Amino acid sequence: MANSLQDQLKKAGLIDAKRAKKVARAKNTEEKIQRKSKQPVVDESKQELEQARAEKTAKDRELNQARNDKAARKALAAQIKQLIESNTIAADGDQEFNFADGKKIKRIFVTSQLVAHLSRGILTIVKQGDQYILVPTPVADRIAQRDPGRIIFKADLDQDKVDEDDPYADFQIPDDLMW
Repeated sequence: MANSLQDQLKKAGLIDAKRAKKVARAKNTEEKIQRKSKQPVVDESKQELEQARAEKTAKDRELNQARNDKAARKALAAQIKQLIESNTIAADGDQEFNFADGKKIKRIFVTSQLVAHLSRGILTIVKQGDQYILVPTPVADRIAQRDPGRIIFKADLDQDKVDEDDPYADFQIPDDLMW
């Protein structure tokens, strides 16, 4: 009852007996050559299939890497957000504190005690979205490890050291100077 594919195609009228014999002879000839030469016969369709499979695997690997990178960036942003939200210091006051954000001068209103903490490096200004938030400097250092672009203002404590060749070393800037 089990008819071969060739028999089924003959019954359907898709091929004739002459064509079926020709295909069978070609197949037998290939097998004979393969046995004698002990080298596999190159099948182009198999090569194309393997190449397509390799290309698909490489493409899938790239997509997975991009997906993993996106997830890592999202997790990093969530960590930074949590650090900022859990360590925010309220910046309510009547005294202006000016700082540079890129090429623009921005200001926040803080108390005089917060100004002192900012100038001594105890507090740091970080940016979250379009808001400027005060956080303790150790927290800002942890944020800077994850994303240095979030740190907007951090007091440079090395400025207190005086160069030997500085012609203005004798002229100290007062702490209460507001600009």
